[in-house]
Amino acid sequence: MTATPIPRTLALTTYGDLDVSVMHEMPPGRQPIATTARPESRRDEIYAFVRREIESGRQAYIVYPLIEESAKVDLKAATEMADHLAQDVFPDLRVALLHGRLKQDAKDRVMGAFVRGEFDILVSTTVIEVGVDVPNATVMVIEHAERFGLSQLHQLRGASAAARTDRTVCSCISTRSPSRARNG
Repeated sequence: MTATPIPRTLALTTYGDLDVSVMHEMPPGRQPIATTARPESRRDEIYAFVRREIESGRQAYIVYPLIEESAKVDLKAATEMADHLAQDVFPDLRVALLHGRLKQDAKDRVMGAFVRGEFDILVSTTVIEVGVDVPNATVMVIEHAERFGLSQLHQLRGASAAARTDRTVCSCISTRSPSRARNG
């Protein structure tokens, strides 16, 4: 079973062409993912949490919707934010960048180094949403979460759930008003 065909599954279920199966428990050893929505104003708290988790020996993903900044939309982008995070926010930590425009061998090198623990933070785009298994990466921050669809958010959360026996936290940062991005 996979989460990949979520839109098709939802459509089939909605229109009556598919029976519904309910799974009442998680796979053995799997811990629930604590998912929170946070406004931009709480960014410092989120970064402090990321730092604490890394200091306890864990790794983190920080995901952006764009590779590079765009004049058309006012969104943070992975390339620029990787530099900012490495120089200004986490200068003492090892930050890497991964996105879809990198050549495959460069992607493989970065991902392999992250898996081996050579980087503390992986700044990325949604290129990581499928096929990533880094059990030590127990934190995921999704920037501009309102820009992603339900399927993408579910897939991204799944990438952070590879840590099957440890608590996993996914924080979604939204630039929308607090009434639209709940602080749960």
